[in-house]
This record gives sequence, structure tokens and C-alpha cells, in this order.
Amino acid sequence: QVQLVESGGGLVQTGGSLRLSCAASGLIFGLNIMAWYRQAPGKQRDLVAYVTSSGVTNHADSVKGRFTISRDDNKNTVYLQMNSLKPEDTAVYYCQSAGPRGENWGLGTQVTVSA
Repeated sequence: QVQLVESGGGLVQTGGSLRLSCAASGLIFGLNIMAWYRQAPGKQRDLVAYVTSSGVTNHADSVKGRFTISRDDNKNTVYLQMNSLKPEDTAVYYCQSAGPRGENWGLGTQVTVSA
């Protein structure tokens, strides 16, 4: 079965940086669009960024210029580099794959940005 395992979350001060990783297995990674979503307490889950199988990326307006999504098809891993973090970035961050085996989600990793 498809497994997505996120890592790299934690507690950071305002202005700090974190790098999230999502390791995928059970799928042909190169055929999948990979995305990061986030969900803050009491709010809906929102798209943060995605990267297509050909490397085209898109980022939400709220993170443009601060976050960068990338993928390494040799490692079956997608990354989210987060810089200049703000308290409003606090959320659980989820990895998603979308491809021949449908949509799949990881369990999430908590990111907390202190003021």
C-alpha cells in the first residue's frame, strides 16, 4: 500500500526556518503530483504548495517567497523548505500524493511557530 511519512516538524521562533520531508513508498513516485497541505486548529485543511511530475511548482499566496517545495525522484521524497516563519504558519502539515493509485495522505507533522 501507499505510505507517506512526514518528518521535520517542530517548534521554532518567529523568523526561523524548518525543512519538512515526506518519504513515499508503494507508488511510482515519478508519476505523482506531490503536495503539502496544512491545517490549523479549528480551520480547514488548505493547500500550501504542489509540484508536478515534471517539476512545475505552485505555492499559496500566503507562503510565496518564504516556502519552497521540491522533489527528489531518486529518493522518493518531497520537501518543503520554510523560511521566515510566522505564528500564523502554526499547523499540522500533511503530505499528499495524487496519481495512478489515487490520492493518499500522510499522518502529518506539527509545526509550531512561537511569537
